[in-house]
Amino acid sequence: MRYRLHGFRGVLAFSLAVALVSMSGRAAAQGRVGGTVKSETGDPIKGATVTARNLDAQPDSFTSTTDERGRFAMVGLPRGEWTFYVQAPGFVPDLGTVNVRAINANPPFAFTLVKAAVAPSALGSLDAKNLQTQLAAADGLYNGQRWDEAIAAYRAILTKAPALSVINLQIASAYRSKKEFDSAIGVYSELLKADPMNGRAKIGIAMANVEKGDLDAAEGTLEVAAETVGATSEVFCSLGDVKLAKSKTDEAVRAYQRASQADPTWGKPVFALGRVAMSRDDKAGALTYFERAVDVDPTSPEAAQAKAAIEQLKGQ
Repeated sequence: MRYRLHGFRGVLAFSLAVALVSMSGRAAAQGRVGGTVKSETGDPIKGATVTARNLDAQPDSFTSTTDERGRFAMVGLPRGEWTFYVQAPGFVPDLGTVNVRAINANPPFAFTLVKAAVAPSALGSLDAKNLQTQLAAADGLYNGQRWDEAIAAYRAILTKAPALSVINLQIASAYRSKKEFDSAIGVYSELLKADPMNGRAKIGIAMANVEKGDLDAAEGTLEVAAETVGATSEVFCSLGDVKLAKSKTDEAVRAYQRASQADPTWGKPVFALGRVAMSRDDKAGALTYFERAVDVDPTSPEAAQAKAAIEQLKGQ
């Protein structure tokens, strides 16, 4: 499992302490995450609520409460990018995103909550229970493909709690589903003002441009993102997809290779390299890549496709 967290400035103060922890079951499709919640003075916070949300997963929400040592744990999170909300009475809430890739080495992470001076918080006029209720309602509208109502519901939450800018990802996604690509790009751009390192927003802008038929703009966006410090494997892989769509095969290969180097446990760019090798009639190279995709990411959709491709190649 690889964690990527984006900090939010202003009333949110987020600090990450990374260590290593091991668990068995590399081939399992779900994983365990955990960590601690402490105050600025290093004291553990008992009873803090930690909620993880990912609308692309099923189930899409997990909640845990910290013990007397400030520890929390969640079991069964599917792979993907999760947003974590941390709240405790008397403290400014915090949030960050965690990218779940592989589960053989799960680094725990630590939240440090700032004591609330006079009651203002990142939740604005919302308390924690209200926030969860309103988010669940907005998510229900989104999952029901009621795009306009979902957008309005998410915007209502942002109006009351503007620090939760990560919600813009859902608003932009809803606009893309409506094929209102310029509106989606505008929302992603707003998120980048609050969180300039948000890789999902950068990829979202590029993919919205792809969907509107502007491959040049998508390529330009991802090329800039790929040269940014801390560029993610997802950025490199998306750049490879766009390069391939523009028939720039050699450049696509280099992008996929960078994606695989950035995250050796992700099978998607390795599988993509196998497809490129197949298109070049390099069956031996394709077989090597497909076998590697299965080895490094055995539970992924790409692994299933790679297994089918391996059977086909070996049957020839």
